[in-house]
Amino acid sequence: MNVTSPLTAPFVPSTPAAEHARKIAKAAHEFEAVLLNTVLGPLERTFSSLPGKETDAISDNYHSLGMQALTSSLAGKGGFGIADMIVKSLSKREHAGSAAHEKSPARGASLAGPF
Repeated sequence: MNVTSPLTAPFVPSTPAAEHARKIAKAAHEFEAVLLNTVLGPLERTFSSLPGKETDAISDNYHSLGMQALTSSLAGKGGFGIADMIVKSLSKREHAGSAAHEKSPARGASLAGPF
């Protein structure tokens, strides 16, 4: 087992852009986990219960925690690809927004050409 000490690990500086990208990716994966939990939770409840058997609150909570762990793990490992699509879409929008900002005329400059 190869363990790297925090003192000997290489220092990787965190730029604001990299930190922003990490936050976007984290939020996208959390969103996908919630979405998967919303879709798969009722499905699990439907197929895990036996006809005529009543469930209690404790087992419902246990199944809910298990489903949250499963969906978080699925989303963290790629899930259905929804998080990746969100990240790509937001990255394109940010890139297009920054490119449009760079091409826009300076404040106070006139858009009309010389007469």
